[in-house]
Amino acid sequence: MTPSFSPLHILTQRLSRAIDARPGELLPALGGFALFFCLFAGYFMLRPIREAMGIAGGVNNLQWLFTATFVVMLIAVPLFAWLNSRVPRIHYIDWIYGFFCLNLLVFASAFALLDDNVWLARVFYVWISVYNLFVVSVAWSLMADVFDAPQARRLFAFIAAGASVGGLSGPALSALLMGALGEAGLMVLAALLLAGALLLKHYLMAWRERGGAGRPGARQTETPRRPVPGNPFSGLTRVLRSPYLLGVSAFVVLLATVSTFLYFEQAHLVAELFPERSEQVRVFSAIDFCVQAGALIAQLFITGRVAQRLGIRVLLAGVPLLVCLGFIGLALAPTFAMLAALMIVRRIGEYAFVRPGREMLFAPLDAETKYKAKNFIDTVVYRAGDAVSGWAKSLLDLLGQGTLLVALVGAACAALWGLLGWYLGGRADRSAVDSAGETPR
Repeated sequence: MTPSFSPLHILTQRLSRAIDARPGELLPALGGFALFFCLFAGYFMLRPIREAMGIAGGVNNLQWLFTATFVVMLIAVPLFAWLNSRVPRIHYIDWIYGFFCLNLLVFASAFALLDDNVWLARVFYVWISVYNLFVVSVAWSLMADVFDAPQARRLFAFIAAGASVGGLSGPALSALLMGALGEAGLMVLAALLLAGALLLKHYLMAWRERGGAGRPGARQTETPRRPVPGNPFSGLTRVLRSPYLLGVSAFVVLLATVSTFLYFEQAHLVAELFPERSEQVRVFSAIDFCVQAGALIAQLFITGRVAQRLGIRVLLAGVPLLVCLGFIGLALAPTFAMLAALMIVRRIGEYAFVRPGREMLFAPLDAETKYKAKNFIDTVVYRAGDAVSGWAKSLLDLLGQGTLLVALVGAACAALWGLLGWYLGGRADRSAVDSAGETPR
């Protein structure tokens, strides 16, 4: 048997065809897949603990935790942007992930020493909400930096599937290892997975120069061996100067609003129906498993084909339409089963369609937009949407109309979210061929 017909070669060819990878792109696509696996396996091991900590801190205090997360973001984003302006882009993620690895080890020590401390629960809830957005936002900035726009359309759905496999593995690991390792041990394991993601980042940045966005013959891009230009607030100023980025920001705010309304309703119902923390962790783990399984199937078999044949606008508008219909269903049948189903559909849609579509919007843009403006939108704008919608949800609850009013307002927000997604996706589809790497205006 000749090497060209070896089982490994046949498998490689079939996988390359399945994900539409061109020659030389399979290994970096697998590297991106593995990087997101590490990030999401670590996070989803800790997510059920976070949800239980949110309830331990008081369900009626969730809007305060969301506000505290937003305030921390306001402090952290300029600091990280300042670092980005001082450190060469190729080393920026080393600093960010190294910092969060140390944070995880500190929390592991704290949880080993302090048990059932309500303030530790609140601090951990806020911190992991910051951690999740930062490490994922920076990872997608890396992908938009490594792959050019045509590669992004073909490969981002498969790369995002690594997040779903990690999201499936994380809750399973949490359930299996919780008894043996405890909360502190799971945090140490999450730190090791984050370190693994950092090693994969080095491979991807090295490949970028040979076959990615920095390869010979590709569109000219800024060298990653220099810091990203701008100041600590240039992400904000760049967003304010661009109607396109303001539209992306509004899209993210509406996404956060819909998500927060559902999240608060879920927290209230789970606290009422499942009073024990162990039961709560199992419920959240079961929901996470359903979400990641559904997202993985969609990412592997649907997302890339939709992006190639129907365009980004369908990725960004289809899910909000389904969520709008789901909110109307919740208004008519306000049960935990309906809420859980809507929550699962919304999260599957976000992971499988909305998130890859959002990242495709940034692939043709310059480094300052990919790292600073995008990071500002993914963190500050997203958490601002969380905080504002958290207080809005509390006000709606004070009106005493129950789930009906929340569901109707949520349906209206989802409809606006879908319209804006259709507009932004259409802009991206029209500019995909002739984009020169500048922010659309």
